[in-house]
Amino acid sequence: MLQRSNDSKFPSLTDRFVQYAKVMTQADESSESYPSSACQLDLARILVSDLQELGIDNASVDKYGYVTASIPANDPAFENVPVIAFMAHMDTYPEVSGENVVPTFHENYQGGDIALPNDGVVIKASENPYLAECVGETIITADGTTLLGADDKAGVAEILEAMTRIVENPDFKHGPFKIAFTPDEEVGAGVKYFDVKGFGATVAYTMDGGERGSIENETYCADSAIVKFIGRDIHPGYAKDIMVPSIKVAGEFLSMLPRDLAPETTCDMQGYLHPISITGNTSSTEVAVLLRDFDVDELGPKAELVKEIANAACSKWPGSSVEVEIKQYYRNMKYDLAKEPRAIDYAMEAIKRTGIEPALGSIRGGTDGSNLSAQGLPTPNIFTGEMSFHSLTEWVCEKDMELATQTILQLLTVWAEKEGN
Repeated sequence: MLQRSNDSKFPSLTDRFVQYAKVMTQADESSESYPSSACQLDLARILVSDLQELGIDNASVDKYGYVTASIPANDPAFENVPVIAFMAHMDTYPEVSGENVVPTFHENYQGGDIALPNDGVVIKASENPYLAECVGETIITADGTTLLGADDKAGVAEILEAMTRIVENPDFKHGPFKIAFTPDEEVGAGVKYFDVKGFGATVAYTMDGGERGSIENETYCADSAIVKFIGRDIHPGYAKDIMVPSIKVAGEFLSMLPRDLAPETTCDMQGYLHPISITGNTSSTEVAVLLRDFDVDELGPKAELVKEIANAACSKWPGSSVEVEIKQYYRNMKYDLAKEPRAIDYAMEAIKRTGIEPALGSIRGGTDGSNLSAQGLPTPNIFTGEMSFHSLTEWVCEKDMELATQTILQLLTVWAEKEGN
């Protein structure tokens, strides 16, 4: 275990993160249960126990795996301050292993690439320019065989650490606030059963961002296309002019997707089409394609393009057919956040008070905040330090986790000062 200096403002932060990172919570996108993997409940129970040990007796986990807790104001002057909330998700990305995570410390990082212990995995400085901002700090990675899970267990640990500091310092005055930890964010279902109205918050903050100082008020609009190609099977020895191999039709479809409309060729505010899985056989093959754009009006044309390409692929294989199902996931939260300007204004002020410059930006992805904002709970996203997430090269800077924890505390202070009696 890393030995930290005695003057650390957050002495248990890294220990908490390591503890949570070691708990397997990988989501399962093929599951029809909720949460999608039972292992997420293991962390949920740990978090309830940790909150109760801090004296938050109302901490609980419901049948869906949502962990919630309510903390009242501790000063009469702040009892009428609007209730704010801090949220993070417990699950990890389903396509990279999150089992048997081995957090690995790189103290006093001096720049350059970081070689991980196993499998020849290297975090390349050229692919991670933000590493240059972390020289002299402690970098935490996995060992090269799994992801780290800083997305979003860094956020989970930061919220718990902020709670610890509040409990241990009764002179820290604040208004009422709530905490929530959610399952299945990584499969687009993080708040599928979350009771926004019953939760009772005016504004929430997901702790699920990257670089220090970042606050994000805009996300992708996200749909997916399930493209099912139907062929015809027969014994291959007697297949001439009869067999229609659906898997080859699917391959035709994949080859026709525009190269300039892919994740690997787009950046900034550009959208994309991204095939993420293919399963099937001669008779039937299914391809899942992600549709992403910051402008909701551009999702429809992207869906039509997928259908056009699928039909064109079928036209090259007479006797084949295709079915396309479009599923909605989440929407850009920018328009909903504009209705509650305090959410961003007070966050910008809180970040400034930690001594760093806030950076307002967009996410080429989504958070639970996308759906929460659409349901009437404005929820921007705050940095945690998590970087290169969804990969074997995921890492987090310990200093950034400390700054994120400070930001949580400063948010409570700013809301109390601005909205108190």
